[in-house]
Amino acid sequence: MDDIRITLDKNEIDLNIVHQFLKTAYWSKDIPKSVLEKAFNNSLCVGLIRNNQIIGFGRAITDYATFAYLADIYVETQFRGKGYAKLIVKALLDQCDSKELRRILLATADAHGLYRKFGFADLAKPENFLEITQPNIYQR
Repeated sequence: MDDIRITLDKNEIDLNIVHQFLKTAYWSKDIPKSVLEKAFNNSLCVGLIRNNQIIGFGRAITDYATFAYLADIYVETQFRGKGYAKLIVKALLDQCDSKELRRILLATADAHGLYRKFGFADLAKPENFLEITQPNIYQR
């Protein structure tokens, strides 16, 4: 897999590059860098590094005891289809001690197949879940 590695060291993750991707992603369109910085600082983050350059990212919002929410997982377009996203998801699940958590959630519009490989399934009781959603919050 080329010169690929996962880093948990936030100092190795170039937030400018992550922001360039996320501000165009369907789930975080136009996210302000200040919002991303706050999310980054308050999350478990992993970077996917290839030849000393960030090509993928993911984060988990977790209490490390009962719950985690996976977010902002991506691999740069030109590096997709090589299994790199699996490395990110595995690292996040390993680092948040997922086998001890009661619930792990995520939302996706287009990567269900990837996440199902890790045991994610449709909500068992969607009627038990409520949400406040503001999908265009960054465009205001």
